[in-house]
Amino acid sequence: MELHDLGIGARVAHPTLGTGVVYDLDPRTVHIFFKDHGEQPVSRGFEGLKVVAPGVEVEPEPLDMDHVREALREVLEEMQMPQRPVEMARRYEGGMLEIKPKDAALKSKEVPLEDFFHKITMIRDRFRVLEQKINAHTGLGEQDKLELQQYITRCYGSLTTFNILFEEKEDQFVGQRGEG
Repeated sequence: MELHDLGIGARVAHPTLGTGVVYDLDPRTVHIFFKDHGEQPVSRGFEGLKVVAPGVEVEPEPLDMDHVREALREVLEEMQMPQRPVEMARRYEGGMLEIKPKDAALKSKEVPLEDFFHKITMIRDRFRVLEQKINAHTGLGEQDKLELQQYITRCYGSLTTFNILFEEKEDQFVGQRGEG
């Protein structure tokens, strides 16, 4: 018997666990509370489960734009996406990055600056996510967090060479500043 027509609150009989009440459902599993065995998941394809009394039919909550917006906000915060687009300096739009080997007999490589800029900003965004994960990590001590943060700051410092590509100064990399 496929258990696809069950509702929350349905009473069911299991051959070894006895009588129970359905308290949750998902596409593959029926979650049942048994008096003597507690909460137990049972596959919807399990043939030994018999329905004793039907449960209530629960309609799914309607999807509205407020819930969609809130879910999207949570996802964006989790991913630490920039709140506004990061723009490449206009003077470099349409430009090419050419990587030439010392040996003129070897072929050079050209990369559109927009592609290169995108990769640089992705590195920056991933460093930001890494910083937040380090700060939130419960298994790291404060000294470990501080050391990892300092290492990331030095990595930002290594990337300051590419600041000329950013249109806005606030989007640029900032490394370790000298002692004032």
